[in-house]
This record gives sequence, C-alpha cells and structure tokens, in this order.
Amino acid sequence: MIDLRSDTVTKPSDGMRAAMASASVGDDQYGEDPSVNSLQERVASLLGKEKALFFPSGTMTNQTALNVLTRPGDDVLIGDEAHLVWHETGAGAMNSGVQFTVIGEGGLFTADDVVEGCKVRDHIVFPPTTLVVVENTHNRAGGAVFPQTDVEKVLSAARALKLAAYLDGARLFNTAAATGQTLQALAAGFDLVGVSLSKGLGCPVGSMLAGSSDAIRAAVRVRRRFGGAMRQAGILAAAAHYALDHNLNRLSEDHENARRIGEHINGAPRIRFDLSSVQTNMVLFHLEARDNSAEAVAAKAREQGVLVAPFGPRTIRIATHLNVDRQQCERAGEILSKILRSW
Repeated sequence: MIDLRSDTVTKPSDGMRAAMASASVGDDQYGEDPSVNSLQERVASLLGKEKALFFPSGTMTNQTALNVLTRPGDDVLIGDEAHLVWHETGAGAMNSGVQFTVIGEGGLFTADDVVEGCKVRDHIVFPPTTLVVVENTHNRAGGAVFPQTDVEKVLSAARALKLAAYLDGARLFNTAAATGQTLQALAAGFDLVGVSLSKGLGCPVGSMLAGSSDAIRAAVRVRRRFGGAMRQAGILAAAAHYALDHNLNRLSEDHENARRIGEHINGAPRIRFDLSSVQTNMVLFHLEARDNSAEAVAAKAREQGVLVAPFGPRTIRIATHLNVDRQQCERAGEILSKILRSW
C-alpha cells in the first residue's frame, strides 16, 4: 500500500532505531535524562526561546500551552478549522475552561480580524479575550503556510491589545522548508511555540513546547497534571536527535511529491481543487457532486493500493512523507486521477 493518509504513519528507519537502542537515559522527572535534556536545549535554540519541554503528543503540547496562557472563562481567537478546535475532542473547554472565537477564513486571518474579534476585559457580559493562536502550517487548510508578514502584523496587534500569542507549529519544520525562513524567525514574538517531531521528521513519538523559562516552568506542572510526565524518555529523544540530523533537510522532497500528486488530479471534473494550494506536503480537494463521497473515493483508491484520508463528507486529504518516494507518489497520482476522471 502507498499510505498517504497522514505524515504520522512513518516507521523509524534502521538508523533511527539504532540511535534509540543506544540512547543515554536517566529519570527525566529528576531532570537526569541526558538525551531529553540535550534535545530540549537543542530545540529551544532552534526556536530562539529560553527553554523547551518534551511531550508525548502534539495535543498535550497544545493543551498545555492553552492552560499556561489562559484562565477558565477566557476567550481565545483562532483561525478557521484549527486543530485545537476540530481534532482535540473538546479538550480546551474540558481542561482549561476556555471558549474559542473563530476569525478569518481558510485557517488564515489578519491583524484587523484580531482587533475586530477581541472582546474587552472586565465587561459584565463578554468573556475576556486573552490569547490568539496561529496554526502554521494549517492542517485542515491543506498544509497552508501562514504568511510571515501577516504573522508579524497579528503579533503587533496582539501586543497592542495585551493578548498572549501561541504558535501551533506542529508542522513548522515544513513552513521553514517551504519559505526558506529560519525556525527562530518563524517563532519570534510568540509566548509559546509547539512543534511536532512525529510528523515530517518521522519520529515515532514526540512534540516540543518552547518559550520563556517562567512559561516552561509552569508547563512542567501542567504536563504532569495531564499525565505527560515520563521517566527514561531519552529513548524517544534519541529518535528526535536522529531526525533533526537526517530528516530535516529532506522535507522539500515531500513538498515536491505532493505537488506532483496535485498536478495529476488538477483539472479532474467535479472536484474543487486549486493547484496553488499545494504549498507543503499536503493535497486537499473537495468533491463537488453530492453523489460522490470521500469514503467512496477512498475505498476505490484502497482497492488499487493507495490510502488517502477522508477529511469530511466530500473532502479528501493526502499527505506525503519520508516513507513514500517520488515513484510511489507518481503512481498514486495516476491512480487518483483515473478514479476522479471516471467517477
């Protein structure tokens, strides 16, 4: 099977497994795991932050950031179809007691959207807006990059309104590969930044949260409260070190492979798809005919050896990654094109 359901389906390479097997470990709860400690220092440096903290999942990373930067009853400004709203089973309301106000369109928004969406504090009726969240790249927008010029204007507006800012950068490594900007530049101005290790970098487990020393100190307590405290986690941190050494610079290959798949399906009848939307490692398209369902198209593709992800009743997402090569992506594009053109 050519598995394009997600960039989280990757398997550790022999080199990564060897690094994990030989990892130096200790009890991370005592701060004694050298592999975890060095990874946290490395990622903090990459993102230009004082400290970083290792997490078992991106959702826990996001939820910890919410908990640190808000109080129950607060309002959070966030882009359309954000992961924090759509894919975390209501955890923001459950764990931190916040509500979300969706602004912008297609996962992106402007400084004006922030100003218009912000609710004043100390109002007798309104919940106070205290946080703005940027997702970059944006998952449900098909891996769209949030333009950095807009990010900087959003952050400027947030500072003027005294709002905290969180960057859900689960795929920030892809953003850097697509734009040529450094991770530090992309993360600048945010109070906390989350990045995933188990997506484009191909690690079996792990995400990171980075920010000021005070914010990460608070995050350590929240992580434990959420059940994320670990012991000899250096086995997992070693995989991340290997990925940063070997898998970071190849992300543009995934972007090129996604583009090739997009070129194959471009122009197929009865779908809504814009080739220019393929900015990173994802292809997202919508079936326009109501008698076509994403599940049916996915089932047809599975019969021919290609796995794709139904992302809604008539929406399909494709994600390339390090375990599918150019030839496989070409083949997948040909198969999907035939299915869509003969449906």
